[in-house]
Amino acid sequence: MSPRRVQVPSLLGDRPLPQAARAKLPERRFLFAVPPLTGHVNPTVAVAAELVRRGHKVAWTGHRTTLEPLLRAGSRIFTSVDPGFAARLPALREAWLKLRGPAAFRFLWEEFVVPLGHAMTPGVGTAIDRFRADVVVADQLVLAAPVAARLRELPWATSATTSAELARPLAGMPRIEEWVRDQIGAFQGAHGVQGPPDPRFSDHLVLVFSTAALVGDTSPFPGHFAFVGPALGRPSASAFPWDWLDGRPAVLVSLGTINGPSGERFFQVAADAVRGLDAQAVIAGPAGLADVPGNVLVRDHVPQLKLLERLSAVVCHGGHNTVCETLSHGLPLVVAPIRDDQPIIARQVEAAGAGIPVRFSRVRAAELRAALETVLADGPHRAAARRVRDSFAAAGGAAEAADRLERLA
Repeated sequence: MSPRRVQVPSLLGDRPLPQAARAKLPERRFLFAVPPLTGHVNPTVAVAAELVRRGHKVAWTGHRTTLEPLLRAGSRIFTSVDPGFAARLPALREAWLKLRGPAAFRFLWEEFVVPLGHAMTPGVGTAIDRFRADVVVADQLVLAAPVAARLRELPWATSATTSAELARPLAGMPRIEEWVRDQIGAFQGAHGVQGPPDPRFSDHLVLVFSTAALVGDTSPFPGHFAFVGPALGRPSASAFPWDWLDGRPAVLVSLGTINGPSGERFFQVAADAVRGLDAQAVIAGPAGLADVPGNVLVRDHVPQLKLLERLSAVVCHGGHNTVCETLSHGLPLVVAPIRDDQPIIARQVEAAGAGIPVRFSRVRAAELRAALETVLADGPHRAAARRVRDSFAAAGGAAEAADRLERLA
């Protein structure tokens, strides 16, 4: 039997439900299926919190060890990553970080995405049944969730935590694109599901945590692709010496949760780049940098969202969450992409006029300093970042995502 189809209203001309109408909606149960990757969990936290605020029930399924530090206390978690695969996660991460380009891409699919799908499928099915889910919200890397939802004829939504897939990054490499489709087809067939849709793109609802101001022209996408903008509000308990910020322009240098440990050279270049500048820099990286000037503070963790309120620019790796959180505050960027979707996001930032790309492995202090001085000036990059910020605000974020999910239920 085919899964139940749900008509999702077009993004164009759509209006949020009035508050009175929301109050009359019956309680629904939303199950979020996420991979053991922090960046793929973070955008969904605010959406889930908004659904709970509206009186709905929310639960999570995935890797408990990854989820617990990222969710609010008392969140309901159904473990669905089998112990054997969970035990391999640290080694897989280390092996993946050593690869670049096509080798990294092939490893991601052969050693992580497809095996993770097989490892999660039984547990996701159990979670759906035990939680009595009305809607499944599936991250693009969790192939198990769309399969389990389709087998139970449940509506499911895609959580596109990066806009890179929407750019069809493999369009110029048709053999690789076909290979990915074969991987997906074989996975679905192994679990009793045949044919479209592609589990990375629900035919009910695709939540994209970005907008046309960053992604580019969105008119070719059907109405069930909802460009809701970033969903901000993930918790952060990191302490920070706020008195250290003295009023000069301040910059954050971050390489995200995965790439940070491998970026010692880049962090040192960044420290040298701001040496002597009439500005301050907070480096979210290793404490053992050899030579740190007085206008640089190194912290292993920072309360990023709160810190962004006090900053003038950000230097980062092009991770989708960091880029969107930065632009949500109207701040320009210097982007040094390392791997995976980051070059695509860096090109989006550059095309939007909101930042300057540099080469992660080859950038020198003088080049990085020049890029920083450019974006710190109150010029076109800052104006473009503010245009993206305004687009994000108009898109609705977590509230718009919750509206869409309520209609799907």
